[in-house]
Amino acid sequence: MGTISRHDATTTAAALLLLALTLSSSMAAAASGPGFSCGPSSPARSLPFCDRSLPAARRAADLVSRMTVAEKVSQMGDEAAGVPRLGVPAYKYWSEGLHGLAFWGHGLRFDGAVKGVTSFPQVLLTAASFDEGLWFRIGQAIGREARAMYNLGQAEGLTIWSPNVNIFRDPRWGRGQETPGEDPATASKYAVAFVRGIQGSSPGGAGTAPLQASACCKHATAYDLEDWNGVQRYNFKATVTAQDLADTFNPPFRSCVVDGKATCVMCAYTGVNGVPACASSDLLTKTFRGEWGLDGYVASDCDAVAIMRDAQRYAPTPEDTVAVALKAGLDLNCGTYTQDHGMSAIRQGKMAEKDVDKALTNLFAVRMRLGHFDGDPRGSAPYGGLGAADICTPEHKNLALEAAQDGIVLLKNDGGLLPLDRSAVGSAAAIGHNANDPLVLSGNYFGPACETTTPLKGLQGYLKNVRFLAGCNSAACGVAATGQAVSLASSSDYVFLFMGLSQEQEKEGLDRTSLLLPGKQQSLITAVAAAAKRPVILVLLTGGPVDVTFAQSNPKIGAILWAGYPGQAGGLAIARVLFGDHNPSGRLPVTWYPEEFTKIPMTDMRMRANPATGYPGRSYRFYNGRTVYKFGYGLSYSKFSHRLVADGKNPAPDTSLFAGLPSTLSSREIGSYYHVDDIGADGCEQLKFPAEVEVENHGPMDGKHSVLMFLRWPNVTDDGRPTSQLVGFRSQHLKAGEKASVRFDVSPCEHFSRAREDGKMVIDRGSHFLMVGKDEWEISFEA
Repeated sequence: MGTISRHDATTTAAALLLLALTLSSSMAAAASGPGFSCGPSSPARSLPFCDRSLPAARRAADLVSRMTVAEKVSQMGDEAAGVPRLGVPAYKYWSEGLHGLAFWGHGLRFDGAVKGVTSFPQVLLTAASFDEGLWFRIGQAIGREARAMYNLGQAEGLTIWSPNVNIFRDPRWGRGQETPGEDPATASKYAVAFVRGIQGSSPGGAGTAPLQASACCKHATAYDLEDWNGVQRYNFKATVTAQDLADTFNPPFRSCVVDGKATCVMCAYTGVNGVPACASSDLLTKTFRGEWGLDGYVASDCDAVAIMRDAQRYAPTPEDTVAVALKAGLDLNCGTYTQDHGMSAIRQGKMAEKDVDKALTNLFAVRMRLGHFDGDPRGSAPYGGLGAADICTPEHKNLALEAAQDGIVLLKNDGGLLPLDRSAVGSAAAIGHNANDPLVLSGNYFGPACETTTPLKGLQGYLKNVRFLAGCNSAACGVAATGQAVSLASSSDYVFLFMGLSQEQEKEGLDRTSLLLPGKQQSLITAVAAAAKRPVILVLLTGGPVDVTFAQSNPKIGAILWAGYPGQAGGLAIARVLFGDHNPSGRLPVTWYPEEFTKIPMTDMRMRANPATGYPGRSYRFYNGRTVYKFGYGLSYSKFSHRLVADGKNPAPDTSLFAGLPSTLSSREIGSYYHVDDIGADGCEQLKFPAEVEVENHGPMDGKHSVLMFLRWPNVTDDGRPTSQLVGFRSQHLKAGEKASVRFDVSPCEHFSRAREDGKMVIDRGSHFLMVGKDEWEISFEA
């Protein structure tokens, strides 16, 4: 894929699929089993690194100490060479599992007993469920399938470079589809749940040994631009305030490491405030390892080290570049650059052998924890028995369906048009380029799905008389069969439009320039709606948000659904929502902006609005402009109500500890605040309190409901307070007429704090308001 784009998915999905299958067949000489060390016949079985009773880091250090310098340097890329004399097999670090195991990377093959894997919805749609338990189970299933592939000899690594927990800062970003959205609290909770699942921990965080697989949180930090107006991610120099780093960009990565116990963090291409992320010792060593306690390795995005020299001109020579990265705290370079120049860097005195030893010890410690130095993993608990029968299981297929239908967001439903009574639909038209394209279901970073159901196939499972017309020649819709579509619509009882985007408009390496539906899509939809007998149903398959203001206000467009890129079961999930076999409960994890937002440069990294200059800010927390749909928006076929239970059941937090703390007057004299650092870990624990919300489903259907709790302050100030910020969420299934209580564990140090301009977290004195819908509970922090 080129020197500076090995991690760049710029090939079309179909071409990539063909390429991957071709490569797989050419590698048919696959091993009959997994690679491992320290078996009964291993020459090293009596050495300390094979002693399972020793800590992983000690075992790794022993192994590294026995390697020559040349052998050490050969380990410094994503394709690590074997060391036969020590019984160490070759290893491939780069595998992907964003929403299912993927073709991307080098560590997995689909040329053996397993030809397909479970393809879950693209992450942004899954995030719309606001269900941590669901996220955990998806990670768990992906990790399980990865371990099964390893046992079968179809994987040469178990280091999965997922999840992507970057903040979806700008709606044009091509990779926003891969993320949990714009909110740092949501992204943080997603990171923890997914990482715990993939690595084999319990939902509560209790670990197992060995790891099921190793997760890697990417791409730290403030990475959210591909190619906009001539600025590419390889040479983008991001200017990011300490305030925005502290309360927007870094929290998901911190949660990944501190709470999720991720065993890898990937640094981004981005140059942050003049320093490439992969050359920043403040980020890689001081923050990841020092403040957050990373127990694992730091990987670079692919060819990021080469890019530091070739595109960013950060260091004068290849040797200087390799040395700068390793000394900053990088352990592994995706690519061959450190392998190509590591020996000469040591010979020239740019770095020492001990710098390499430190990196390799981190890498091998993770491989030790994966059980690769414990003999044949097929004979070891708890994963030794996993194989082909554990991939694409009925449970995993049902989970893919559950995730898709729980994520689908009902945006419009005039007059209760949906759900439809299938017996009342005599004939139907399915119009749209996304109606019968199985590739659009996956988004990017996908593998071969074990089965797929397109929206057209989903409809045909409910209705006998469905006529199909693509309408557009592609998502770009340069050519539209408007006349045929109008004729079909006018002769059908019901019309379903499956429109939206594809990887032609948004993907890695490609940002959008417009938020409108591409080409002639809007005119086609409008013409079809005008010709139809009754209001039409518009289903949008997109990664990022689109401006569909025209459809919002058109009475002939009766219902709008956002279905993201819904994975292998997407068509069935859509049909189940349309016909009422599933009550929609998804809520938008991103703000949907109007087209006018594209006037704002993607390169402006500021989150906070600046009214004096007309800068509108970004995300629901700071944006002060018009929205198409707000963060958290989503309709249901049922009416739900919720009430904060504050009278006696919800005790106010104990604020007596503030009596001994100094409070600082704000620089703008709007009040005073307490430093979270001064409160300390024990004090923060003491401040925690429960908040209970009573939820009721008033019918007429059973369904899930996601309760979102926000915090707001009495006023938004120049100190950069958000308009509001999410405290937490709970997903609750309720039968029609049922009432239940859901509990939120509120931590003021985490949930009520805000970042000062210098990045320090503080809690303001005075009133704070917890909000669920329009219901509020005032909480005051005073000594």
